[in-house]
Amino acid sequence: MDKEIITKQLRGRPKKNLKETEENHLSLLFAGVSLLTQKGFEATGLDEITKNAGLPKGSFYAYFDSKEIFGLAVIEAYSDFFTKMLDRSYLNEARTPLERIGDFIVEARSNMARHNYNRGCLIGNLGQEINTLPDVFRQRLSDVFCKWQKKTETCLLAAQARGEIPPYINCTIKAELFWIGWEGAVLRAKLERRARPLDIFRLDFETGLKK
Repeated sequence: MDKEIITKQLRGRPKKNLKETEENHLSLLFAGVSLLTQKGFEATGLDEITKNAGLPKGSFYAYFDSKEIFGLAVIEAYSDFFTKMLDRSYLNEARTPLERIGDFIVEARSNMARHNYNRGCLIGNLGQEINTLPDVFRQRLSDVFCKWQKKTETCLLAAQARGEIPPYINCTIKAELFWIGWEGAVLRAKLERRARPLDIFRLDFETGLKK
């Protein structure tokens, strides 16, 4: 076969299917969220990720240049997912601000139960192994927590304006305490494989807003 025929055949090949590439990219991210939430970053191998995504072994680098870049993309994907869940509750004007925070806890509690408490919070899980992760992860994880904390603070301020909580409550500190306590409760619920730590946290947090 001469050079001219080969050239014509190459030109006649269809371009790579962009839709398929995007779908495979998303499948890897979904697999990453699932596996990293359960096992952590260091304990999850690339072949395991591609297998979970239904892709050929060794195809990871066709979509991501490194595991570090993949990890950052997974953090972003999880942050977007979780932020939407927060907004479903926090922006629901049919409920009072404190009821909205309670609604978030109920939904998150239900999600953990559905997965038999094998999954916790990806951001919190990665935070626990931060000393073994690339340095860039530290700031990114902190940024995500700050975003969620700010949304909670806004909800608490709305509750204060409505008279649901006393005017002397420091909503900034309470929002920070919420996420410190919530992440601890999630870890304990995952450890014990039951909802009791989440329920205790909710009761204590809500009681603290009335003092």
